[in-house]
Amino acid sequence: MRKFLWLAFAGLLSGLAFPALADITVKDLRDREVTIREPARRILLGFNYEDYIAVAGTGAMERVVALSLTPWKDWRPEQYAAYVKAIPSISSLTDVGDTETGTFSVERAIAARPDLVILAAWQYDALGANAGQLEAAGIPVVVIDYNAQTVDKHVRSTLLLGKVTGQEERAKELANGYRAAMDDILARAAKAGPSLKKIYVELGKKGPNEIGNTYGNGMWGGVIDMLGGVNIAKGQIENWGPLSPEYTLAAKPDIVVIAGSEWTGSPAAVLLGFNADKTLANDRLGAYFKRPGWADLPAVKNDEVHAIYHGGTRTLSDFIYVQYIAKLLYPEAFSDIDPGKEIGRFYEKWLPVRAEGVFVLRHQPAGQ
Repeated sequence: MRKFLWLAFAGLLSGLAFPALADITVKDLRDREVTIREPARRILLGFNYEDYIAVAGTGAMERVVALSLTPWKDWRPEQYAAYVKAIPSISSLTDVGDTETGTFSVERAIAARPDLVILAAWQYDALGANAGQLEAAGIPVVVIDYNAQTVDKHVRSTLLLGKVTGQEERAKELANGYRAAMDDILARAAKAGPSLKKIYVELGKKGPNEIGNTYGNGMWGGVIDMLGGVNIAKGQIENWGPLSPEYTLAAKPDIVVIAGSEWTGSPAAVLLGFNADKTLANDRLGAYFKRPGWADLPAVKNDEVHAIYHGGTRTLSDFIYVQYIAKLLYPEAFSDIDPGKEIGRFYEKWLPVRAEGVFVLRHQPAGQ
């Protein structure tokens, strides 16, 4: 009898500590209805690592059993290193491969025994029928989409992450904050605009001796469009690709922005992001002035050459980088906003690492 009572009491405690799981149905960012066990306890995470951690909060990575590692470790190596330092268990998670290089292993994913797979829309599309193999094995797949660069899909993706991780209130606060920040930016820009300043954005991976991609529509081009700026690549480049040097010189941009990141093996790249050195970033940025004809560009003459973290766009914190571009186009309307400090505040509130490095930068001429 005592044994029976003890077992019953232990069962009650167990029920209090671990609430019974319930089947719930969510609609993902491919408008698919997916039934999951809530909250997910064993997650395979494909992308949007920081966004997931921001939403899931304390213990977020304790729920993760597998990663698509390449987009984190290889694309953002210093960011990845910062998180491994803060959460060492990340380095021992199963790597299931990468959809972009065709190395994603369905077998390895199934063997990790996740109860949920979270993929970015571009990963889900690349997997094609292979995503069905995961579902056939009884593993639900939900799709999020921050790459679309719309407030609606950012908000929906955030709320979806909150739902599947049991962090709905945290997700709502993040989503509402994002929407409010973007509404404020767009309202200020609309009131001040349209801007007559011409802006040129170039990916800084190759350095000044090669012409990097610029953006006609999506990515940084999409940001300029929403802010009412004049993107010199608009109508010249569909999505991304290089502009001819002659065209850039003839366009006479008032603002030049070089998008930098944590690239390894690129000795002339503009290195921004985690652990980036400000002096080195400034020197790499200044090297672009040696391009033929660049000394005569209005942007160079007026000290309007900037660097911005390429990894910052298409994330939950990308409103900060939108603020930065907006401030370049409408300095008076955004005079009270310091995007550099906003980055630090966002990380301090929502993430387990500090934003130590350089994420936005105005070039400083020698001696200033």
